[in-house]
Amino acid sequence: MISFVRGPVAQLSLAQAVIDVNGVGMLVHATPKTLGGLRMGEEAVVTTTMIVREDSMTLYGFSDVDEREVFEILLSVSGIGPRLALAILALLEPETIRRAVADGDGKTFTKVPGVGPKVAGRIVLELKGKLVPTGAAVSAAPQPIPMEWKEQVVAAMTSLGWNERDALKSIDAAVAAEPELAEAANVPAILRATLRWLGQDNTRQGSRVH
Repeated sequence: MISFVRGPVAQLSLAQAVIDVNGVGMLVHATPKTLGGLRMGEEAVVTTTMIVREDSMTLYGFSDVDEREVFEILLSVSGIGPRLALAILALLEPETIRRAVADGDGKTFTKVPGVGPKVAGRIVLELKGKLVPTGAAVSAAPQPIPMEWKEQVVAAMTSLGWNERDALKSIDAAVAAEPELAEAANVPAILRATLRWLGQDNTRQGSRVH
């Protein structure tokens, strides 16, 4: 297992980064929050975990060991793979996840696109006792990556499984609801708002169906 990578940041987007480790480019998938703390050309240390499958070896990066631990525990829930676990961490802080599990609050997880009531219920049920709140405060959002914000949010959305057309539509709707986000150009905050909007929209559609 590769527990961390250290080296200059060779490539950077809102969905992944390439770290130059002694001349070898290590591709690391991570959340916008984690990537928001990296800077092109500057040395970085990224906590990682590697998911090995028959046809691939994928490296996932985290801002700290705590975030990695929550990611790995989320993977123990039936029906949750690396992409969905990363999507949960893209929207929810580790401590928020702990509190939701401890409180039996499945609704918190349904805010994440791809997590319906059944999956949310499994998260709460299967992780009860495994994730306990630490009392830590939820950290503030990092400064945005200095690139065109809409392109970056679209890239993150597509990496999480959304197509570009739906991503653009959702981004526009979320920013229309919270125009101050576009003014600040805080990319991680815009992504979180878009994911929240998608979760709320799914809820609205479900209500209309019933």
